[in-house]
Parts: sequence; structure tokens; C-alpha cells
Amino acid sequence: MTATLEPTTNPQAGKPATATVVDVIRKARDAGVQVVDLRFTDLPGTWQHFSIPLKELTEDLFKEGIGFDGSSIRGFQAINESDMLLFPDPASAFVDPCLEVPTLSLTCDVSDPVTGARYSRDPRYVAQKAEQHLVKSGIATTAYYGPEAEFYIFNSVRFDQNAHEGYYHIDSEEGIWNSGTNGSPNQGHRPRHKEGYFPVPPVDRLQDLRSKIMLALIASGVDVEVHHHEVGTAGQTEIDMRFTTLARMADQLMMYKYIVKNVCHQNGYTATFMPKPMFGDNGSGMHVHMSLWKDGTNLFFDPKGYALLSDAARWYIGGLIKHAPALLAFAAPTTNSYRRLVPGYEAPINLIYSQRNRSAICRIPVYSKSPKAKRIEFRAPDPSSNPYLTFAALLMAGLDGIKHKIEPPKPMDVDLYDLEPEERKHVKNTPGSLNESLAALEADHAFLLEGGVFTPDLIETWLAYKRAKEVDPVALRPHPYEFFLYYDV
Repeated sequence: MTATLEPTTNPQAGKPATATVVDVIRKARDAGVQVVDLRFTDLPGTWQHFSIPLKELTEDLFKEGIGFDGSSIRGFQAINESDMLLFPDPASAFVDPCLEVPTLSLTCDVSDPVTGARYSRDPRYVAQKAEQHLVKSGIATTAYYGPEAEFYIFNSVRFDQNAHEGYYHIDSEEGIWNSGTNGSPNQGHRPRHKEGYFPVPPVDRLQDLRSKIMLALIASGVDVEVHHHEVGTAGQTEIDMRFTTLARMADQLMMYKYIVKNVCHQNGYTATFMPKPMFGDNGSGMHVHMSLWKDGTNLFFDPKGYALLSDAARWYIGGLIKHAPALLAFAAPTTNSYRRLVPGYEAPINLIYSQRNRSAICRIPVYSKSPKAKRIEFRAPDPSSNPYLTFAALLMAGLDGIKHKIEPPKPMDVDLYDLEPEERKHVKNTPGSLNESLAALEADHAFLLEGGVFTPDLIETWLAYKRAKEVDPVALRPHPYEFFLYYDV
């Protein structure tokens, strides 16, 4: 499903309203808040938090910050330089819809208490620097982002891995495998594999749950456009947020994942943003819609261009495709991501662009001929990614394309999975593993360093962390399917 990404009357629509410290303190008191939750994002992309009583929410907190141990956060500081500061952003305030005790949530920026400088490995800072770099480039003033983060909702999940066993077990009342289950009345009505898009209830058993999630998002200040069942059996779901600016959308995606998981948990379900939790059905992607604007004009629109695209949009695509292998180190950042990026299952493995075509890595939606609606959809990312780093990296690749007028391969308006061998050999594919993407990032990251948006220490830390904590541990362990293949050798 596509996000609209179309300003209605005001090209600044979607930007968060500014809020002062006084506004936030008043909002908390008016809402009967008793607790204030301070949140920030670690390098891999997980929200971290601690809480203070309402009386500690003062103007001094916003000016002076509050300390925490950076050595205990993934990808942050060594133990000998562990002291760090958080500075709450008043514009991020919302009353948490998931907690019983009235709680105000504030997203924070990370700083060094010795130098007073913003922290180079704070993902939110990277996104903010990317927006600043865009303005300084003179190319555009605003980048709009609209991600489509898919996820699965299960009833139960069990998994373990140790020296003598390794397994996972998923169950869902909606899973087609439960059609023959006995022991309690079986009411049938389940989506078959790849047939979850869009049957009505009772086949779609999650309508009310998705509505509860949507209403919780709206109550938190997130604009939602649509929710629906996705293609996969066993509860694959999508809820689309209305586009907004880059850093704000990254904030909202953190809110989105938090609210989805907690509303599901409170209703007896478990939600996962793992890219490929099940074999034999669609994985969960995060197609990212992007457009650049300057002085109220969409720079991606040209009535004479292919798919109504401007030269700038085509070069932006050229940058995305040229740097795609390196981009996936951030945008598809788990070993599991590459279980999704395989032929079939709507996976965008082909480094080609095309209008309407979901088998290309860059798709140009053609639902509307309005200049306001023209945007690029980059289909390779998945929701396991850190949105601050992913959105910033996509922007930097696109700007590199515009700066150097990088031409993408010619568009192909055919099903790229059905190409003849002679045609297919000219189409390059995405990397086949996280290790390949990390090697690509290591070899190709100069475009990310432009304007100091990404820093060498962040990239080095990312590469080291991913290899030591994810690639190597997965590679060292026997896979359950290896017993099926090789036990009798």
C-alpha cells in the first residue's frame, strides 16, 4: 500500500508544530501527568528510556540536561568515558497512550558533558544534520518521507538457541496451518499463504486490533492515513502514517513501533518487525516514499518526464541505485533481512527503476498526476532498520546523485522476475547477505561523510558491531534445516 506523500494546501503540512518548554510543562499538568519518560535511540535503532517524577520536569532540565551511563548503551561509549547527557526536545512531547500511569514521553538528544557537543553516534543527530545539509546544499529546503512499515501480529512465539538445540515456533489463530486444528471449535476463515490482501472479516481477524493501534497513534499526535491486512497469512499488517519531514518521521517511526508492540501486548498478541519471520510467505518491508521541495515546489515533478519525473528526480534515483549495496547496510541491517530480499514475495532485489512496477528497487507511483503527489518509492528497506540512519543515508545517496547527475539504468516496465536469461544478465541485484552489504559500505561511504552528516567513527562502530554481534554469531551456529539436509551424510 502506498503512503500519499501529497501536501494538500500547504507544502509545510506534516511538519510538527513548534512547542516551547513552558507549553510542554503546561501540557503535562493539564493532562494529569504523574511521570515523565525520557527516551532516546541506541545505534542499532531501539528506544531506550528512564523516568522521572513530574516535579523534575523543569525549565532547567531542558537547559542543563540529565545524565546517563553511555557505556551501557549499544554502539555508544567505552566505560572510561561513560558519562553522557540527554536534552529533551519539547517538540517531541506526547502523552503515552499505552501506560496505565499518566506519562508524558519526551524524545531526547544526546550530548557530551565535557565538550558540550552533540554526540556523533546519536542517530537522531545524524538525521538532523542530514536536513541541515540539504538546506546548505541549495538543492532543496525540505525532504518529505513516508515509510510503509509492515509487521506481523502473532498469538504466540517461542524460540531458543544453545549448545544442544536451536528452534523457533510461531503460532497464530489466523495462520492457514491451523485449518485442521482440533481440540476446540475451529471456525475456519483464514487467509491462505500470500492471500491476506485485503479480505474482510472474519478472514481478517485483526480489524479491531489494527483500529486500536491506529487510534492510539492518532492520540499521540501521529497522522494515520490507512490501515489494512497485508499479503501474508498469520497476521501480516500495515498501518500508513502521513508523510512528514525526515527527522520528524524517524521520531514517528520509533513511536509507531512502540505503540504497535504495546497495544498488541495489552490485547494478548505479540507483534514483530522482523523482516522474515516465516518461510514461504511475504516478508515485512518498509518501502520509503521521498520527495524534495524548494520554495513550495516539488522538485521531482516534470510533466514531460518519464512517469512525470524531473531530471533531479531521475538523478536522485541514480544515486540510490549506485549506492544501493552500501545503503542496505543501514536500510536492511540484519542477517534476517536477506531472507526477505530473494526473488518472489514482492521483494525488490532488482537495481532498476520503473513506474508502477513492484519488482524494481525504485518504483514511481502513478496514482495521481498532481505535481504535489510525485515522489520516489525505494522498496529495499525493512522495519528492522534504524530510521534516523536509514532516512539520512537515503537522502545523502540521492543528493549525491543530483550533485553528480548520476543516470540510473534505463527504466524497465516489465516483471523483472520473468526476464529471459539474456535480459537478466544486464540487471544487477541487491547484495545477498548482510556481510556483503557491510563490505559495500566499507568500500563506498564517502557520500555519507559529506557535510559531516555521518562520521567515520559511526561507520566504523556500525561495521564492527554488526560483524561481531550479528554476522559472526549467526554464521557460527548450526541451522535447524542443516539437520534435515545433512544428518544422514
